[in-house]
Amino acid sequence: MATTRQAERKPVTRTAVVSTAVQMADEGGIGAVTMRKIAQQLGVEAMSLYHHVRNKDGILDIMVDHVFAEIEIPTGVAWREALRVRTESARDALVRHPWALGLMDSRRDPGPETLRHHDAVIGVLRGAGFTIGGAAHAFSLLDSYLYGFVLQETTMPFDSTDEADTREVAESIQSGIDPTDLPHLTELTTAHVMQPGYSYADEFGIGLDVVLDGLERNRTLWE
Repeated sequence: MATTRQAERKPVTRTAVVSTAVQMADEGGIGAVTMRKIAQQLGVEAMSLYHHVRNKDGILDIMVDHVFAEIEIPTGVAWREALRVRTESARDALVRHPWALGLMDSRRDPGPETLRHHDAVIGVLRGAGFTIGGAAHAFSLLDSYLYGFVLQETTMPFDSTDEADTREVAESIQSGIDPTDLPHLTELTTAHVMQPGYSYADEFGIGLDVVLDGLERNRTLWE
């Protein structure tokens, strides 16, 4: 009987390991991911995973690489458009996988998709006339904005894409505020946040325009 079950069991692949780990993290956070739980989900012994990854760090490496593989970097377009699409795509990937936010640039053994992604971004910047130092400055600035915004967006007490949810939280906060004590916060909340059509998520594109404008101004000045 045991032999029959082993014969029916599908072989474990690296793709299956990373897909299972990513799904676990998406549902329960990075703390939910363990070698034992991945093995249980796949119906195998934990030791069989070591044919594909060396340890828990190895799992994290391929999970991060999986997220980088989801980020689009278009070719054949102007550098601003390429970086806009890339940064918006990266934001979408991080919102889908918020556990990855603190891991994206933390790996000491980055995977091939991670390296290809970084090389492509640098290539866009160099092709736009940035010096090698300028490309480093621009890459750092873009990712600082990206990671900072996503961190704020994913930890807010409301769905930043849901106007009704945003308004409900804003009204709740506003109800406990004395307008005479906090006039500027009151003005921002009532005249902006609580207005029809407001979505905090829209702030991302506005801020990204400011960053790209700054890069344009400094493109040929940085050494």
